[in-house]
Amino acid sequence: MKRIETDRLIVRNFKPEDWKDLQEYVSYEEVIKYEEDWDTSDEGCKSYTKFFSKGDTFWAVELKDSKKVIGHVYFNRAKPERFLTWDLGYIFNPLFYGKGYATEGCNAILQYGFEKLGMHRAVAKCNPDNITSWRLLERISMRKEGLCKKAVTIKTTETGQPIWWDEYIYSILSEEWKRFECKYIEQI
Repeated sequence: MKRIETDRLIVRNFKPEDWKDLQEYVSYEEVIKYEEDWDTSDEGCKSYTKFFSKGDTFWAVELKDSKKVIGHVYFNRAKPERFLTWDLGYIFNPLFYGKGYATEGCNAILQYGFEKLGMHRAVAKCNPDNITSWRLLERISMRKEGLCKKAVTIKTTETGQPIWWDEYIYSILSEEWKRFECKYIEQI
């Protein structure tokens, strides 16, 4: 199991037993507004955390003091691998918004990528209407590279027609990264 410790958080591999905390935050309408629909049933969330726990793509963000999972960070190597680029994404529980946890968790993952994985570039995308998301990206020193018009469809109308969304693209290069103080621990 891999984990990163910050002052207030443990960012770690998911465990199957994290399903209840995941269910809590993916059940909020405001959380999934810009996401594909989630199966929020007990079985659906158990299935997600079981799948998430099998790799290093989804990282649970846990409060150190209470051991509660308050969100997760998606961190996946893009193809072709020789480009040394990772995609970054995140979902957090709105009960914990405004406390800097998403900034802290994303900074920890970026540090892991740049310092431990030899990452050259990190990329994140978000809907321009998702102001909270692009403000987070700017807080973690990512820069807006562009706007792609009608680039994404993850929702449909009642008649099944795709709803096309615009998308901002943000990135940060290794030479632009400013070290964030956290401790990386790899456990077996």
